[in-house]
Amino acid sequence: MLDPKVLMTIKDLPLLAKTVIDGFMNGFNKSTVKGPGLEFSQYRSYQPGDDLRWLDWRMFARSDRYYIRESEVETSISVRFLIDASASMNHEDNGLKKIDYARFLAASLAYLANLQGDSVGLYTFQDGGLFSLASKPDPQHLKRLYYHLEEIKPAGKFTQPVHYKELFAGNGRKEMLIFITDMYQQNGEISKLLDSLSALKHEVIVFQLMGQNELDLNFKGHSTLEDLETGETIQISTQQAKAYQESLQQHLSGIRMELLGKHIVHRLISTAEPLDKALRDFLVQRNKT
Repeated sequence: MLDPKVLMTIKDLPLLAKTVIDGFMNGFNKSTVKGPGLEFSQYRSYQPGDDLRWLDWRMFARSDRYYIRESEVETSISVRFLIDASASMNHEDNGLKKIDYARFLAASLAYLANLQGDSVGLYTFQDGGLFSLASKPDPQHLKRLYYHLEEIKPAGKFTQPVHYKELFAGNGRKEMLIFITDMYQQNGEISKLLDSLSALKHEVIVFQLMGQNELDLNFKGHSTLEDLETGETIQISTQQAKAYQESLQQHLSGIRMELLGKHIVHRLISTAEPLDKALRDFLVQRNKT
């Protein structure tokens, strides 16, 4: 049920999120591969000196590793979702737009975070503006987040830099910022956002979405491509495929190195991929926060 094409048939976003996480955790719990960073936040690896009363023996029986069960109050954090809603997120591959995948991913991660007692918030960057929904932990707030996710309609260019440091500074508690974007920018506006986020010392994950047709330069016979944000068009041919792949790999490598230098986790995801990979990456980084 984590295939995005299958998820397109579920029209109710809260139901979709629950379906995704239930399916993911069902398969996850049956997995024989266990280790630190792959469990919910209320577990951590046993350390010498820990009170053995809090040792979870069922986890030991399943994984052959010792885990201490922690209270959700002690480990809860604020998880803020930053969504790129510029026009390029309307890019479509096989009937699925990037913004659809972003919506599915953010809703599922928000549901998972809420299960752990985390606060969740939403920030949408669109057409020069910025919508914000402050981070809160209650179920009613989660419903509001779903509603605003469903209302996103990509348009225009990415937001120009604003007072990001003040907006995302937080109130001293642990923070995780999850930015879902295609990293399409014209004047470094996304890089400026990430510079500000990096300076705040929060845990930051960038899920970069690309259509499989973008990765393969396979547009099923179409020879003219249009930039969704500028309206510019280019002609493509099969002879250009090799040069395109080389340029693409250089571009993606540049993004990886840029974010590595900022101590930001970067994950490239094809919109044809199931959501499993992104969910696992979230749990790994969530455990480090």
